[in-house]
Order: sequence, then C-alpha cells, then structure tokens
Amino acid sequence: MANTFYSMKNYYYIFLLLLITLFSCRNDFDFEPSVGNLSFSKDTVYLDTVFTNIGSSTYTLKVYNNSDKNIAIPKIQLANGLNSNYRLMVDGMPGKIFENVELLANDSLYVFIEVTADVADANPTDFLYTDQIHFGTDSNYQKVELVTLIQDAYFIYPERVQNPDNTYTYENISLGMDENGNPITIKASILSETDPINGNELLWNNLKPYVIYGYAVVPNNKTLEIAAGARIHFHAESGLIIADQASLKANGSLSTTETLENEIIFEGDRLEPNFSEVPGQWGTIWFTLGSTDNILTNTTIKNATVGLLISGNDGSTNPSLTLNNVQVYNCSNVGILARTGFINGKNIVSNNCGEAGLACTFGGNYDFKQCTFANYWPTPGQNSVYIDDYDGAPEYTLNAIFENCIVYGSSNYALTFEKQGADSNFNYQFNNCLIRFNDFNNQFTNDPLYQFNGSKYSDCLIATTTSTNNPNFKNPIKNDFRIEENGTGINQGVNLTPNFDDILGNPRPTPTNLNPDIGAYQFTN
Repeated sequence: MANTFYSMKNYYYIFLLLLITLFSCRNDFDFEPSVGNLSFSKDTVYLDTVFTNIGSSTYTLKVYNNSDKNIAIPKIQLANGLNSNYRLMVDGMPGKIFENVELLANDSLYVFIEVTADVADANPTDFLYTDQIHFGTDSNYQKVELVTLIQDAYFIYPERVQNPDNTYTYENISLGMDENGNPITIKASILSETDPINGNELLWNNLKPYVIYGYAVVPNNKTLEIAAGARIHFHAESGLIIADQASLKANGSLSTTETLENEIIFEGDRLEPNFSEVPGQWGTIWFTLGSTDNILTNTTIKNATVGLLISGNDGSTNPSLTLNNVQVYNCSNVGILARTGFINGKNIVSNNCGEAGLACTFGGNYDFKQCTFANYWPTPGQNSVYIDDYDGAPEYTLNAIFENCIVYGSSNYALTFEKQGADSNFNYQFNNCLIRFNDFNNQFTNDPLYQFNGSKYSDCLIATTTSTNNPNFKNPIKNDFRIEENGTGINQGVNLTPNFDDILGNPRPTPTNLNPDIGAYQFTN
C-alpha cells in the first residue's frame, strides 16, 4: 500500500513537471511588435456637432488584429499629441499617447473618443476641428481621421458661488413652499438687458444658437422677443419661464427650404442624430399665472417633458397665449398642458406625446381652428386631446371650441373628457372635425359627452374603425400629417372668416370656391 502511494506521488510530480515544461514552451502570451496589419471599424470617426467648449458624447472605434499572432502596437496616439482637444480611452485607460498596447491574435479592442473644443480652434472656413489617431510608430503608422463640427453659441446659465466646503450655491428662483413648508427652488437665470457677455438677453437673434442651462426667466413686465430662424437648445432639466406680466414673442416666419431657415425651434442640446426625436430631453416653456400677450408664430417645440405649460391666464378678455403655425412633438408627458388657460390657436400640429398632445385642464377658454392634434406614442393609453374641469367648481368653467380640426392617433379614443361640474359650466363644441373614437365595447354609448350625433358635434366625421374616416396621413411616425389623396378630410371643412393659409403657406379655398380641408394642412397634388 505504501509502495503504491509512493508510486502515485512520483507520477503526480512527473505530470506536474511536464505541465510546467509544456506551458513554458508555449508562446500564446508572447507579443511581438507589429505595424501596419490592423483594421478598423471606421476610416473616419465623425463626432457630431458640439457647441463651443461643451464636451461631446463618447464615440467608439474598434481596432482588429486579424492575424494569428499576438501583437503589441508600439504606439496609439493623437497626431496633435498632448495639445489635441480630443481625448482617448484605450483598454480602460484615459490619455492621448499609449505605448505597447497588447492585442491578442484574432481579437479586437475598443478606443473611446471624446472632444471639447473652442470654435476658435476650428477651421475658420468650415468650423471643422480635426485630428488623427496614429497606430504604429512615429514614422510608420496607420491612421484614423477624427472630424467634429464646432458651433458657436450664446450660453445662458445660473451664476454660482463657491462655498467654504467647496460646494456651490447657484442662482435660483422660488416656486413657493412644499406640503411641509419647505421652500421649492430651481436653478434659474433672470434674463438681463445688459448682460456683460450676451448683451441684451431679451432679444434673441438668429446669428448663433442659444444654449440654456437651468431655467431662463423673463422677468415681470418684460418681453422676450425671438427673431425668425433662431435656434434654442435646452440642457437636461432646463427650460424657459415667462413670469407674471411678462411676455414671449416668438416671431418665426414661413421657410422656403427644408432647412426651416425661418422657423424658430426649441429643442434639447444633444445634437447627435440619434437624439433628434428622443422625448423628455428638457423641461418646458412655462407661462406662469399672469403672463400676458404671448404669441408664438412658425415655431416648433420638440423633445421636451411638457412642450408648453400654461398656468392660468392674465384675467383679461384677450387670450394670454396665441399660437399660429406651431408644432409640438415628442414630449414625454404632454405637448400643450393648460390649466385654466386662455388660448387661441390656428394651424397647430402635435404628435408623439406620452399622455396627451393637448390637455385643457381645470377648465379655461380655448379656441382652436384648423389644427391637427395627433398622437402616435408607441405605447397604448394616450390621448390626442384631453379636457377636464378639475373638481367642477365655477372657477373651473370650461369654454372650448374646435373648428376644422383633426383629433386622431393610434389610440382608439383620441378624445377624452373628465367632467365633475354642472353641464352649464362645461361648454364645448366641435364643428366639422374629424375625430377618432372607436367605442368597440360600446361603453360610451349612453355617455352624454360622446353623443357625436348631437348638437355638440356639428358635421363631424367619426373614425369608428381604422378604415372608416381615416385621414391616411403621409407619415405620422416622421410627423408628416399631410392628408393623402385618398384620405378623409379633403374639402370637408367649413369656410372660416377670416380665411387663412395652411401651416405651409398654401392658400385655403375662399367661400366662393371649394370648402377647405380639415386639419392644419391643405391638400396639394
């Protein structure tokens, strides 16, 4: 028994010795210098447009070793070295110059790329900032081009003061008290007519984009005027506030090209194409209680949480907000959210909002003509138009009229009411409108709010199925709500006085001619 154990132990040591010898002879983890044998996922990395001195997103380059040998890349470096405004991360290590980077046979590695550059660093003729990544030696290398467009901008942001503990106190405004009596504040900057950097911040031009951090506030008794063609970009959790007795005048005009050169556009500050239609990137444009004489013309609001938030009205007999040729898209909550608002709107288009394209809540006064309130949000349960009177108290009386409007979308119920008060305080009228309402379970048959043959709905077309009274929009996913030639709504509106052109500037028929189309777009061949 002892001899057997001794014999087995000898075999064990012999096996271990052979194993050590075998591995010592293998070259699986030997790396030899290699130059010129790499391949790349891209020859050029285009980092999308960034604002001056604002960091970009992170972009990825994949580097392949297609050989059967382990290699060591002598250098991976930016052509401009330490002076480059690009930043790299290779194998989890940040830097601008890396030496002897090992890469296994038939394997790959990731290079992550970012940039922060001033417009002064860019080529003055095309505003491109460029560099290269070199793979090899100083004299023998493969290269990948780096290209970024740098855009200058006006920046509006809250000032900050450093505290003794190295934290910061930011400029802010108060929004009142919470339920526990604690103050509610948000980071905000009060717009000034004599800002030392931006000059008059109450006149926004179209020379450079505006980038907003925190909330920009139009102060009491002041008016913010925005020129045609202006571009306004909001950072996350940012927006615009129009204070009591303050006004916003967004003076856009019709554009003649697909660049929308005269349209005023409010959107987020992520300029990459993948973010162009992403909802919820910023906060809202907030018309606070008492803001007055606000007018938005040829204006697009997109990718907000709430596109337009209207808290009350100015108490006068005139609308506190007038919307002409306004488009609101991709809002994670509501496109236009009014609480006891007073709004007149013509040629409004809304789409792709998480809860509703238009929400007229807490009553209020509303007059909408030739609008297309659509909603093709990808999950069910959303509305195109939602209307309520809160708890039904007299101060929440509703007066709403819709003429030649489309209320449509992917939901069976594009229109929803919530009524609590007396019938006499809940007044609404739909004239020559196209409304999607597919009551497939007949649950609203006896609901007086949805009696589409009654006096509240004059000459309206009701889409009770997907094939009945379908407007056949050209491309609702891309916010193209022109009606196709075979769609319902063409020449089925009523002539309005005064007559006005459609959202693209196409003339609508005069009373002596055909009837206009329903919605914001007039059909053209």
